[in-house]
Amino acid sequence: MSDRLPGFSTLAVHAGAQPDPTTGARATPIYQTTSFVFNDADHAASLFGLQAFGNIYTRIGNPTNAVLEERVAALEGGTAALAVASGHAAQVVVLQQLLQPGDEFIAARKLYGGSINQFTHAFKSFGWNVVWADPDDIASFERAVTPRTKAIFIESIANPAGSITDIEAISTVARKAGVPLIVDNTLASPYLIRPIDHGADIVVHSLTKFLGGHGNSLGGIIVDAGTFDWSTGGKYPMLSEPRPEYHGIRLQETFGNFAFAIACRVLGLRDLGPALSPFNAFMILTGIETLPLRMQKHCDNAKAVAEFLAAHPAVASVSYAGLPSDKYNQLARKYAPRGAGAVFTFSLKGGYDAGVSLVSKLQLFSHLANVGDTRSLVIHPASTTHSQLDDAAKVKSGAGPDVVRLSIGIEDKEDLIADLEQALGA
Repeated sequence: MSDRLPGFSTLAVHAGAQPDPTTGARATPIYQTTSFVFNDADHAASLFGLQAFGNIYTRIGNPTNAVLEERVAALEGGTAALAVASGHAAQVVVLQQLLQPGDEFIAARKLYGGSINQFTHAFKSFGWNVVWADPDDIASFERAVTPRTKAIFIESIANPAGSITDIEAISTVARKAGVPLIVDNTLASPYLIRPIDHGADIVVHSLTKFLGGHGNSLGGIIVDAGTFDWSTGGKYPMLSEPRPEYHGIRLQETFGNFAFAIACRVLGLRDLGPALSPFNAFMILTGIETLPLRMQKHCDNAKAVAEFLAAHPAVASVSYAGLPSDKYNQLARKYAPRGAGAVFTFSLKGGYDAGVSLVSKLQLFSHLANVGDTRSLVIHPASTTHSQLDDAAKVKSGAGPDVVRLSIGIEDKEDLIADLEQALGA
C-alpha cells in the first residue's frame, strides 16, 4: 500500500486506527476515562502550553475520539478534524473562532430548521448576525457581503428538500469576499460529495446522521481543509493574533494548515465544553466502516421511492435531485454522481391535513425527528422541525404545509413502496 493512496472504502475501515499497542485489540478501544497521567512536570507543562501533542482531559481530547477525527478528515480530504457533542455544537464552535460581537455571516436560506432557529435566535445573544441568501440565486450571496461579513454557510444537500447547492459558485463568492466557506455535508456524507474538492474551507457534520448511520449516538465534527489564510486583513484575531492564554502563541503561525482545527479545540471545545463521549465516538466509528455500502443502498432505494411517488395520483410534486425532471438534477450529476442522497420531500394534493394524516398511517416508516438511519423515517416538517418558522419562511426553506420529508433507509425498496402505497391509498 506504500505506493498508492487507499481508496474510500479502505479509509472508511482503517483511517486513523491501528491495533492497540498494549493489548493487540483490533477494534479501537473505548478510552472511557476523564483524564490521563503525565510523564512528569515538564511533560504536563508542554501539553498545556501547546508545545507537544498528547492527552490531558477528555473534554479537550481522547484517543477514541482522535481515531474518529483522523478518519473523517481523511474521508473529507481535510488536514485535521475535531469531534464534538452534536452538529449544533460544531456550528457554535466553528463560528466562535470567526465572529466577534456585531459581525455577520451569510447563510443559505435552505437549511435544516434547527440551524435556521439557531442562527436567527440563539446566536443573537452572542452578537452574531445572520444574513440570508438564496442558494438558487448566487448573486444574492454577493449582494449580502458587507465589511462585517466573516463567513458563508451552506449545506451541500439541503435539508429537508434534498436540493443540491452549487458549492463551486458560492466558493467563488467567498474567495472574492475574502471569507471562508463553511459547508454542512451531513446529508451527502463524503461518500457522495467532498466539499473541500469544490472550494470549501471548513466542513461540518452531524455525526448523528449518515456517518454514524444507526440512530444510536449523537455527535458532530469539524473538518479543517487547511486552505484559508487566517492572517488576511486581520479579520480573524482568534487565529492571527497572540493568544494570551497560551503565552502569546499565534495559532496560524504555529500550526499552519491545521490551525483552524487547533483553534476549535483549544479555544472552543476547551472553554465551551461540548465534548463527545468516547462511547459515542466508538459507535460512530463502527458505523463509518459500512458508510460506502449503506450510502449506496440509501441512494438506490431513494431513487426508486421517488420514482414511485412521482407517478402517484395523490402526490402533487416530488423534490428529489436524482429524478431527471428535477431542477437540481444537473447539479446532482456534477457534485453527486453516485447518488443524490436519501433525504427528500414530496407534496400532497391534500395539503397540510393530508401530510399529517399520511405520517400516522405509515407502518414501516418511523415517525420521528432524525435522518440518516438504517431505518426509513418520515416527518411532516411544517408541524415539527420547521414549526417555529412563519408560513413564508417554511415555504422558502422547502418545508411548506403540504410537504412530507422522507429519509430512506436500507430496507428492501419493495417493502418501502408497499407501505407508502397503503398509506396513500388509505
